[in-house]
Amino acid sequence: MSTLGGPVTGGPVVQLPTRFGTFQAQAWIDEDSGAEHLTLTAVAEASTITGGDATLTDESAAAPLVRLHSECLTGDVFGSYRCDCGEQLDYALEMIHRRGGTLVYLRGQEGRGIGLANKMRAYSLQEAGADTVEANEQLGLPVDARDYSAAAGILHSMGLNRIALLSNNPLKQEELSRHGIEVARIVATEVPARSENLRYLKTKRDRMRHALSISNPTTSHLTEGPTS
Repeated sequence: MSTLGGPVTGGPVVQLPTRFGTFQAQAWIDEDSGAEHLTLTAVAEASTITGGDATLTDESAAAPLVRLHSECLTGDVFGSYRCDCGEQLDYALEMIHRRGGTLVYLRGQEGRGIGLANKMRAYSLQEAGADTVEANEQLGLPVDARDYSAAAGILHSMGLNRIALLSNNPLKQEELSRHGIEVARIVATEVPARSENLRYLKTKRDRMRHALSISNPTTSHLTEGPTS
């Protein structure tokens, strides 16, 4: 059954200069949960439009690039290598500023929705030998507790009913489709694996259906930025 997502209210649009370039930022309130989310939107750079691939430009206009990014304090703010969240965020902002599109930053989704304190408990179990799925299960928590109804509501409110989804996670496509968002294509966001998160990434690939090829973390690519 398709629904149009959760009820949300958008605030004023402001300019947000960042190290990736300037974005149009807008805060959103989920009227059901009270959670506050943020969208960052950019139009394609002039060099991309005038000197780039015309087909890409046409595709971007018909299905704008969208990234749903779940809040990850440890990765996004502190640059933790236990996950790939921070590097995926950087990669998404760089690509969206270059090609145009929107990043939806979903707050209240720490640790795939289990919260910061429970994520730390899960990390402790992982250090004792559990993988990221087993750790949540041992805590009696969902493997993935995130809800994307507010994200869909935001996209509908912005007129983004047909998108190119920047993600490796098929669950996001399925959830958006359930809420009436057409995902025209998937754009991968894989970043190089590191020794610190190799097992985590393999678990996401093997047990959570993430589309990851996983580069060898022992190569020289270990310290490089995201791949395009």
